[in-house]
Amino acid sequence: MDTAVKLRDLLRDRHWQNYRAFCLQYDRVAREIDSSYVGTYPSRAQLHRWQAGGLKGLPYPHHCQVLEAMFPGVTVAEMFAPAGTLMQVPAQRAAAPGTSVPDGGSVQVTIYPSRNAIPRELWDQMLDDAGERIDVLVYVGMFLTENPGLLPALRRKGADGAQIRLLFGDPASREVARRSLDEGIGKGAIGAKIKNALAFFGKLAGEPGIEIRCHGTTLYNSIYRYDDQMIVNPHIFGAPAPHAPAMHLMRAATTDLFDTYSDSFDRVWEGGTPPKW
Repeated sequence: MDTAVKLRDLLRDRHWQNYRAFCLQYDRVAREIDSSYVGTYPSRAQLHRWQAGGLKGLPYPHHCQVLEAMFPGVTVAEMFAPAGTLMQVPAQRAAAPGTSVPDGGSVQVTIYPSRNAIPRELWDQMLDDAGERIDVLVYVGMFLTENPGLLPALRRKGADGAQIRLLFGDPASREVARRSLDEGIGKGAIGAKIKNALAFFGKLAGEPGIEIRCHGTTLYNSIYRYDDQMIVNPHIFGAPAPHAPAMHLMRAATTDLFDTYSDSFDRVWEGGTPPKW
């Protein structure tokens, strides 16, 4: 009988056990090593066999090279040893664009040079995998509507029992007008964008499990939470949110970093008010 290996635990700890998520991370790392490695990830059946301990020996050399880059400090031999207590992965020296680094606890952080650099597949994967909680804190957030299946997915998940909380900027607030001026696009530009977003997401008003509110806070970070995954998009003076760096947090257990942003969302939510449709 095959015995599961530590690679299975490493993937689960980072929420990469989903085949699409694994391939996304594999290609990201492969691109930094050798562009010819991109797309050479194992088939779905091969990945299952790897995790289940059904592989005799080790994968091909290029697979080994990419795997060791995905999990710095862990050798391939260790990855394919029988599963047990998950080893601690040492911190990397620095975070390159789109690089995963530990924060000292059990949360994995992937840093992107801009929100635009986050692959579309990652947004889709987080939405697909979420089943309990979806929180969105933004001023506008219209880029989310690029997914044509967004509204049906939110309706379905809300009906199935997920808690979905959507927080948009108050288009009439001073804070929104200030942010619009800071970006150099005129006092009312972001307020107008928010009205467009509310018109779109307003179709979800009254749906089971879904609540929508507006806030008038000075927003330092946009937050997108999908169960135990989160995108945090810090705001930079004079630059629109898509051009600012972003972090992808993956929590395997309660950690300070993840909960800091989760608690921040809750505080803004408590002060939010229903939109003026």
